[in-house]
Amino acid sequence: MSIFKFNSELNQQHKQLVWDYWHNAAWQNPADIQKHLLQYQNQDANWFGFSPFNQLSSPTAQVDEFWLPLYKAFSDLQRQTHIFIGGSSSGKADGSPDNRYWVGGTGLFKGVFQQDWQISHLRIPANQQPIQIRWAEFCRFEEARIVETYLMLDLVDFFEQIGHPILPPCRGVPGIYPVPITQDGVLRDKQEQAVTEASLQLIRDFLFEGLNLYDQHNLKSMGVADFFHQDVKWYGPGGIGGCLSLKAFEDNHQKPWLIAFPDRKVCDLDSLFAEGNYVASSGWKGVIAKHTGPYLGHPASDKDICFNGIDFWRSESGKYVENWVFVDMIHLFGQMGIDLLKRLNFEGER
Repeated sequence: MSIFKFNSELNQQHKQLVWDYWHNAAWQNPADIQKHLLQYQNQDANWFGFSPFNQLSSPTAQVDEFWLPLYKAFSDLQRQTHIFIGGSSSGKADGSPDNRYWVGGTGLFKGVFQQDWQISHLRIPANQQPIQIRWAEFCRFEEARIVETYLMLDLVDFFEQIGHPILPPCRGVPGIYPVPITQDGVLRDKQEQAVTEASLQLIRDFLFEGLNLYDQHNLKSMGVADFFHQDVKWYGPGGIGGCLSLKAFEDNHQKPWLIAFPDRKVCDLDSLFAEGNYVASSGWKGVIAKHTGPYLGHPASDKDICFNGIDFWRSESGKYVENWVFVDMIHLFGQMGIDLLKRLNFEGER
């Protein structure tokens, strides 16, 4: 039975809606933002974000608690979109139907950090410097309306930029989050269905039949080399860093990760969809594990952990050559009993 059910015209309609939603001039005028959101979202649309926001239950809450403080803090804030795709999801581990329509993208917010930024209970002093913030956002549609959003900003990387790291120096290369090497990640036009279907099958094989086969001893038990090119570029989040080859990925991320979380398992994902050679996934509690080994200088907590994460992949000839990765590290460490935000000290900067 095919895992793929797809209406290309509907997908194109959704992509156009999200493109207009993200790139409208209304974002530059705080008075217009709420009206703009309500043109695209239902009144009861859910918003799932990063820690410390976590979840907001209406467009009004999104505006008041997230969007307005962001746009007030950063002058001339621009959203740069590096990857932009849409599709029908197949995120169930058992292959059962999902077929919900999503549009996802990632890139950078760029602006000057001109006024203090209020993030929930935390006020971050402005430094008057240019800043770029990694973002990823996924929108789910029903009847041409956004009913659900997943959004991640890389706060760990942001705190590193302003000189207030909350994790040890990363093992990988810091500060790498580029456009695709091929510069073809913004897919506003239709893509070949056969290529899309092959991309969706490849990612399902990798996640559910590859990563989940780890025997907790040998990295080769997952067959990652069957899916990742030897020169894969893995653009990891703040705290982990980028890995610019398969060996670097194994040494700098995968080995430490699996020492800490050896039984990690990919479960049902909130979204998993493909378009052309690109794949996107969001999962809040989509990966679970027990923290039984040291990680980034912290001993095992023996606590059950879930990972909030977002990924984008690009493949060539049946192997992944680039992977853009978000992990909510503040949420992760909070489950380990560690409040990373308490490490911030802004004395003398206010």
